[in-house]
Amino acid sequence: MKRIYFYLVFVSLFLSFSSMSGQEFLVKGKIVDAATGNPIEAATVYAETIKDSTLVTYTITNADGFFALEGKTAYKRLRLAFSSNGYQSVAQEVELKPEVNLSVIKLEERVEQLAGIDVIGERVPITIKKDTLEFNADSFKVRPDATVEDVLKKLPGVEVDSDGKITVNGKEVNQVLVNGQVFFSTDPKVATKTLSKDVISKIQITNTKTKEQEFVGEEGDGETKTINLTLKEDKNKGYMGRLSGGYGTDDRYQANGLLNYFNDTQRISILGSSNNINNPGFSFDEIYEMVGNSRGRGFSFNNNGGFAIGNLSFGFGQGITTSSTLGASYADQDKGKYKTDGNYFYAYSDSYNNEKTSRENILPDGSYFTDTESSFVGSTISNQGSANLEFDVDKTTRITIQPSLSVNNTSSTDSDNTVSTDEDGNLINSSTSLQTTDGFQRTFSNRLEIMKKLDTLGSYARVYFDNNNRVNDSESFLNAQRSIFGDNPSEQVQDQQTTIDNANDSYELGASYRHALNKDLYLDFRYSYNNNEQSNERSVSDFDEVTGDYVFNSSLSSDFNFNVDKHVPEVGFGSNGKKFRFNLRARIEQIGLDNEDFIQSTTFSKDYSNLLFNSYANYDIGNGKRFSAHYNTNLNVPSVNQLQPVPNVSNPLNIIVGNPNLGPEITHNLYLNYNNYNWKDRTGIFLYSGMTFEKDKIVSSTTTDENFIRTTNYQNVAGNYRGWAGISYSKQIKKDSLYTLKFTINPYANISRQVGFTNGSRLEAKTLNLNPRIGLMFNYKEMIELEPEYRLGINATRYNLDNVANIDYITHNLAFKLTTFWPENLVWGNDITYSYNGNLGAGFDKDAIFWNMSLGLQMFKKKATLKVLAFDLLNQNINSQRTTGQDFIQDYQGTVLKRYFMGSLTIKFDSFGGKGAPEKGGGPRFIRF
Repeated sequence: MKRIYFYLVFVSLFLSFSSMSGQEFLVKGKIVDAATGNPIEAATVYAETIKDSTLVTYTITNADGFFALEGKTAYKRLRLAFSSNGYQSVAQEVELKPEVNLSVIKLEERVEQLAGIDVIGERVPITIKKDTLEFNADSFKVRPDATVEDVLKKLPGVEVDSDGKITVNGKEVNQVLVNGQVFFSTDPKVATKTLSKDVISKIQITNTKTKEQEFVGEEGDGETKTINLTLKEDKNKGYMGRLSGGYGTDDRYQANGLLNYFNDTQRISILGSSNNINNPGFSFDEIYEMVGNSRGRGFSFNNNGGFAIGNLSFGFGQGITTSSTLGASYADQDKGKYKTDGNYFYAYSDSYNNEKTSRENILPDGSYFTDTESSFVGSTISNQGSANLEFDVDKTTRITIQPSLSVNNTSSTDSDNTVSTDEDGNLINSSTSLQTTDGFQRTFSNRLEIMKKLDTLGSYARVYFDNNNRVNDSESFLNAQRSIFGDNPSEQVQDQQTTIDNANDSYELGASYRHALNKDLYLDFRYSYNNNEQSNERSVSDFDEVTGDYVFNSSLSSDFNFNVDKHVPEVGFGSNGKKFRFNLRARIEQIGLDNEDFIQSTTFSKDYSNLLFNSYANYDIGNGKRFSAHYNTNLNVPSVNQLQPVPNVSNPLNIIVGNPNLGPEITHNLYLNYNNYNWKDRTGIFLYSGMTFEKDKIVSSTTTDENFIRTTNYQNVAGNYRGWAGISYSKQIKKDSLYTLKFTINPYANISRQVGFTNGSRLEAKTLNLNPRIGLMFNYKEMIELEPEYRLGINATRYNLDNVANIDYITHNLAFKLTTFWPENLVWGNDITYSYNGNLGAGFDKDAIFWNMSLGLQMFKKKATLKVLAFDLLNQNINSQRTTGQDFIQDYQGTVLKRYFMGSLTIKFDSFGGKGAPEKGGGPRFIRF
C-alpha cells in the first residue's frame, strides 16, 4: 500500500507541475463548400505536432460551419488539418497565440488527386458520416503492445468497464465486427481482447441494425451500438498468432492459443484453450488476464460453474470450472455478391460449487427460517456451430440463411441439507436429498429470409421462414428424506427414478411489405403465423423394497402434447426523415392453445386475442444531441409447467402444481433517453429512464401448512411494476501526448413492486435501489495508468404486512487499478477491489479486499511476455449477496477461487506481406496562408 501511496503523490505533483507549463490557445474559423459557400456541418478540425504528427486536440464544426479549437500545449507551432467526408482535406501550419482567427476555410469536393500538390499522410482522428462515427486508430496513442480494447478506452464518448462491457455515449455495444463480419461470435470481447491495435486502421461505430435495416439502408433504432474494425491494407494478407501458458500453486493452470489468417476479404481463425481458473480462454491481456473470474468480473457466468461466449454456453455457472475449448471461424465476402461467416466450438467442462443460503420466509402471521447447505458437481460436453450466409442475387434481391446447431451431453450430482425453524428457533422440519442426472440436448434452428427492393423510394417486400427444433432428454435418480418434528412427528423417504423425453418444434412463416409514400413516409403491412408443438413424457417410478425394482407412479407422471398456434397481422406507419424518425404499429395476436395429457386423462384449450401497440420516435437535434422514446407491449403465454396440474415433488419441502386456468400476461414497456456529446469539450451526457407495467402477471401462490411444508401454485395478479432512471456523464481532458484524464459519473436508481400470495393473503414488496458510481482514468505518457472507481448501493424494501420488518442496507464497492510501464519492458499491474455488504446475516462474510497483482517482463521486441501473477493476494475473495422478494429475504454464499500464484509466458508471432495502394484523393493538401 505504501507503493500505491507513492504513485498517487507522484501523480498529484505531476498534475500540479503540468498545470503551470504550456500555453493555452484558441483557433477560430468557419469551414464552407468552396463551390457554393454553404457551411459544412460536422467537419473535423484537428491539431498535430509538426515533428512526429502526434495528435494534440480536435473539434467538430457546428451546423453553421463554425469551429473553436481549444487546447493547451508546450509547442510553439502546430499543424492544423481540416477534413470532411466527400471533400478534399487541407492543412496549415500555425504559430500559436492565445487566439488565432483563420476566417473562412474552403473545402473542394473530392476528385482525383491533382499533380503538383504536396501530400501528407491523412490522419483525420474522427469523421462523422451519415450514420457512422469513424475513428482513426493511429490518431490515439497507446503503448505498442496494446489491444483494441486499449484503444477504445482512449476514444471520446467510449467507456470500457472492468468486465469488458463497452458503451458509446451511454449505449451498450452488443457486437464487434472485423471488416464487417462476425469474429468467432458477436460477443464484443472476443475481438477487442484478442486483436492487436497495430493491425486496425479504422474503428467505425454505428447503431446496430437488423438484417432488414441493413438491406434497405435504414438507420438502426439506436438502442445498441455496433463497432466495425477495418484492417490496415498492409495487414490484410498474412497471419497473426498468440500463445499463452501458465502454471501455479494449487495446480492452477491455463493454456490458450489463437491463430488468424487474413487474405484480403478472407479470414480463417482457430482458437484453443484449457484451464481450471474460470477463464473463457480467448483473452491475451498480458497484464490482467490469467487471473480467473471473481464475482463481478470476467465474462457471463450462470449458476454452478462454466461460462459463455456470446450466445454459446459452456459448462454450468458459479463455482470453479475446469474447461477445454477448441473453436474455428471462417469469413469471406465479395461485395455485391455474397458474405459468409461461420464458427464451430467444441468444449468440455466440469464444475463444482458449494453453497450456503439462509432464508426468511414471510407469512401473513409471522415468519419461519430455512438454512440450506448444498453442493454441486457436474460436467458437460458441448458441440456448437452456426453460420451466416448472405447472397445478393442482383442489386435488388438478397437471400440470407442463418443455421445453428448445438449438441450437449450433461451429467450432474446435486445434494442439499435443509433445516426449517420457527421464530423462536424451534426445529420444525428438515430434509436431505441427493439427485444424479444425465441429460442430452440437441437444438437446430435456421432462418431463411428473402428481401426485394421494389423502387428507389424505399418500397420493399420480405418473406421469411424460421424453425427451431429442440430435444431435451434426461434420466435422474432422487434419494430424499423429509422429517417433521413437533407434536406429530413423521418421516417420508423418496427413492425415485425420473425419465423425461421432451421435444419442442417451432415453425414461423412471415411476410412484410413496405409501401413508400414519398422519400420519408411509408406504410408497413406484416403478417406472421407461428406453430409451436411440445411433447413431454415424464415417467416417475418409486423404488419397491419388496420387488427390488422401480414401480411406475401414475399420479406423478405425465405424457402430454402441448400445441400453440399464433396469427399476428400488423399495420404500421412511419417516417425515415433525416432529423426525425418515428414508427407507429398496431397488431392483433390471436393465440390458440391446446393440451392433452394421456396419463392424467386431462385436456384443456384456451383462446386469446389481444390488440397490442408498438411505437418509437428518434429526433436528431444536431451537434451530437438526440432524443428517443420507445413504447411496446408484449404478450406472454403461460408455460406448460405453469399450466400442467401434475405435482412436482423433487423438492420434498416445496411441492409445485400447475394451474390450467391461467391467462396470458401483458407487459407495457416505456423507454426514454437523451444523448448529447460535445466534441469540443470532450464532454458527454446520457439520460435514460424506463418503466414496465405487468398486467395479469403470473406469480407464485404458496400455501404453507403447520409443518412448514409448502405447496406452490400459480395465478394471475395485477400490480407488478418496475422502473429505472440514470445519468451517464463523462469528460476527457488531454494535454498533447503527455497525459489523458477521463472521469465518469453514473447515478442510477430503480424501483419495483412485487406481488404474490401466501396462505391466501396478498404480499407486496416495494423496493428502491440507489446506485451512484464515479470513475476516473489517468494516463501519463503510456508509462503509468490509474483507474479508481467507487460504487455505492442503497437498498430499501417495504412490505405491506405489519408483522414484517422493513429492510434497509448499504453496499460499498471501491476499485483501484494501477498499471505502470516503466522502466521500459517491465509492466507492473495491480487490481484491488474492496466490497462491503452491510446487511448480511450472521455466518456470512460482509466485506473483503480482493487484490490481484502481476509483474510482466516484455522480451524480444515485445514479442514475448514473461509474467508472475498473484491472484487474491490477501486470500479474501468471497461470493456473498442478499436478495429480497415479496415473500422472502435471502442471504447467499458460494464457492469462489481463492489465492494462488502463477507464472506464465505469452508469445506473439505475426507475418504480413504486401502494401496497400495509396487511397485516391487521399491526403490533405498542404497550403500556406
